[in-house]
Amino acid sequence: QVQLVVSGGGLVQAGGSLRLSCAASGSIFSINHMRWYRQGPGKQRELVAGITSGGTINYADSVKGRFTISRDNTKNTVYLQMNSLKPEDTAVYYCNVNTVLARQLASYDAWGQGTQVTVSS
Repeated sequence: QVQLVVSGGGLVQAGGSLRLSCAASGSIFSINHMRWYRQGPGKQRELVAGITSGGTINYADSVKGRFTISRDNTKNTVYLQMNSLKPEDTAVYYCNVNTVLARQLASYDAWGQGTQVTVSS
């Protein structure tokens, strides 16, 4: 019903930058929050950043000042600009979008496929 397409992962040296994108499509009436999670090797999935429909933003302490989340409501897309990357940022990054479905007018939580981000030291 809702599809998420994630792009932008890859391999980068410490101190470098990457930008992730997540585009939502399908039977969408509206979008509530848009979030990025990550799961590092041997770790639990953690919330990295989130942005509400009203533009309220929150970040994990570990990425504050380095990562920036933004959204383009005209494109149903959320971005994660990652600067000053560290080896500990290495993880699979997942996009999560909470939508209201157009037909059912019901809440639906969509997850994108993970994208690998690897930061070498």
